Amino acid sequence: MKMRKKLLFTLIIACFWPLIVLADFNPTAYYTIDGEEMESTDMIADAQAPLTVRFAANPTETEGDVGYEWRFTREGEEKPFMTRYEETTTYEFKQSGMTQVELYVTIAGYDEAELTATFSISITNSILEMPNAFSPNGDGVNDIYKAKENHKSIVEFHAYIFNRWGQKIYDWTDINGGWDGTWNGKDVKDGTYYVLVKAKGADGINYDIKKDVNVLRKYLLEQ
Repeated sequence: MKMRKKLLFTLIIACFWPLIVLADFNPTAYYTIDGEEMESTDMIADAQAPLTVRFAANPTETEGDVGYEWRFTREGEEKPFMTRYEETTTYEFKQSGMTQVELYVTIAGYDEAELTATFSISITNSILEMPNAFSPNGDGVNDIYKAKENHKSIVEFHAYIFNRWGQKIYDWTDINGGWDGTWNGKDVKDGTYYVLVKAKGADGINYDIKKDVNVLRKYLLEQ
């Protein structure tokens, strides 16, 4: 159930009659994981970086001018590393750990900002492993050479494939991409190739992976 935060402010006008200003909000965080659109009103746990989140105050009932202040603070730090002043703001989380996002709201004529919502965003540490073989034989199993499925929070990625003579025959920068075992539109011969991966995790870890890659197309077809 979404949180509904109602703020009631009393303004004293010149004639000393009270003016009641009502503000009703439904602060929500919107994000996408594996193509599925999701939303939260308090926490996003164990997410992978990079994670883009749109924070919206979602005012449903307001009278008077409203000011918004989003404060982003990392765990263990006292002061926000960023503050934004807009009704809806979007931020890409690229650093592992916990970040607290607070929404403060003010109404024109009322000096004090009111804490309206708090979100906790948890980004996992990075994991990156590359396999040492694949079988591009068209059977739908292990046909693409790519990072192992357990990869997490990789914010920069570049992989290169070389043949035994040191010629670069393929490269890709999408962590979910890979090599199909071809070069210039033709299948490469079975044998040993070489992969070089330069990557960076959300936790600051730099990956420099160098290893052999075995193309086992014919070998597996004969089994």
